[in-house]
Amino acid sequence: MKQFAQLIKTLDSTNKTTIKVQALTTYFNEANDTDKVWTIAILSHRRPTRPVNTTLLREWASQLAKIPLWLFEESYHIVGDLAETIALVVPSTQKSTTKSLTLFLEEMKALKAKTDEEKKTYLFENWKCLNYYERFVFTKLITGGFRIGISQKLMTRALAKATQLDEDVLAYKLMGNWDPTTISFEDLVLKERASDYLSKPYPFYLAYAIEDQAASLGAVDDWSIEHKWDGIRAQIIIRNDELFVWSRGEELVTDKYPEFEQFIGVLPNGTVLDGEILPYPKGAIGSFNELQTRIGRKTVSRALLEKTPVILMAYDLLEWQGDDIRGKSFLERRQLLEELFTTKNKGDNIPLHLSERLDFSSWDDVGAERERSREMRSEGLMIKHKNSSYKVGRKKGDWWKWKVDPLTIDAVLTYAMRGHGRRSNLFTDYTFALWQTNENGNKELVTFAKAYSGLTDAEFREVDAWIKKNTLERFGPVRSVTPHHVFEIAFEGIAFSKRHKSGVATRFPRILRWRKDKRIEDANTLEELKNLIP
Repeated sequence: MKQFAQLIKTLDSTNKTTIKVQALTTYFNEANDTDKVWTIAILSHRRPTRPVNTTLLREWASQLAKIPLWLFEESYHIVGDLAETIALVVPSTQKSTTKSLTLFLEEMKALKAKTDEEKKTYLFENWKCLNYYERFVFTKLITGGFRIGISQKLMTRALAKATQLDEDVLAYKLMGNWDPTTISFEDLVLKERASDYLSKPYPFYLAYAIEDQAASLGAVDDWSIEHKWDGIRAQIIIRNDELFVWSRGEELVTDKYPEFEQFIGVLPNGTVLDGEILPYPKGAIGSFNELQTRIGRKTVSRALLEKTPVILMAYDLLEWQGDDIRGKSFLERRQLLEELFTTKNKGDNIPLHLSERLDFSSWDDVGAERERSREMRSEGLMIKHKNSSYKVGRKKGDWWKWKVDPLTIDAVLTYAMRGHGRRSNLFTDYTFALWQTNENGNKELVTFAKAYSGLTDAEFREVDAWIKKNTLERFGPVRSVTPHHVFEIAFEGIAFSKRHKSGVATRFPRILRWRKDKRIEDANTLEELKNLIP
């Protein structure tokens, strides 16, 4: 654990990629094999389930620290992170431990079945024998909310340096549904077996956002255009008469989309499709909000399948007849995909659609098509070089995304909550409202969205100072404030929603700018927001 805690401390204390890669490389060279497997799992979001709920963690930490719970809660709201708060308030002792990371995680897994008293005893014993940063990491693992600024790609790069294996091969190996409690480092990383690849997807190729005008890419004839569909990126794999559905988050989600079982026997073995899972109610592409009713469900009911069926909008072919064809040009892969699509459509009514590939004679025409995006239920356009191979990760040059400009609305700040991390001492998480005429004919503000990004540090400090002087009520960490400030809120999508008081759900809301030039009476109405729904 000491070795792992020191690694996390190093990673958490720098923004320099080279230092992070070197720290990880050193760790992978020096740690024991079981700890290395768990480290790979933790940094790729395969964390053990939480054995103790956070309410008990707060109560027990305050008891051990000999402070009242209200004081712990106030400290928590200031610090902004539960594990860090516990690490700070629990007193250190002269005790220490030599237990490995693996042993700690095995104990945590067994802890879930223990009584509350046994859990409390375990936590007290370990909190008292760990130093500050070890206690912080230990508690992070207990909460199941272990997040650190390390991408899968960065970790893979370090592992490649430590093992001298090809980075792309390692990226392939680390995807999939492997279990850190049962797999060895040899089996996960070092050993190569053909059977391991039956269900495994390819690493996804990701596009860069266009930073300038699209015309800066050169001749429009060199590029293939298609819509950027607003769903869940996925790979569909058919091998050995079995179906596997993988999300871009490296999660096996086959059971979430039983519609795709129809692909077996229609799509030939040795086929891997790259595409987007889209909601398809009433025979038309739906909104992402509708798709969210399918996301995260442990079981998909017959009623939900009938209400929100899905399709795969395919746009690339990565494997054909068992051969990896990612090295072929985009146009070659598309030709094979179109031939496959034509073949499967002969009498086979399966939920597979082909993303239309568009050619234009000018970039102005491309821009005009982009303006149709919301009408098409897309986020914008994908621009792919016709000669591009299918690469690994986010590579600049061949694939670009040109998203449609966000929707905007002017709203009033009504509530605020403290931020997290370096902003934990500031009120930076805001709730916004729009005007609505109630049944008595009076205008009232109705909340519709939360946002916590888009202002400069100086602006956040200015708003924070104003909030502290203009608080109306306190609700734990949340404060209601005097309606006074107007902000322009941007968002990517919008849909009706029964889950929200406003009746509307916005996608990716963020602050575009602080409208100091506007009074609250100038803010938009809820009706104007609803008029933006396509």
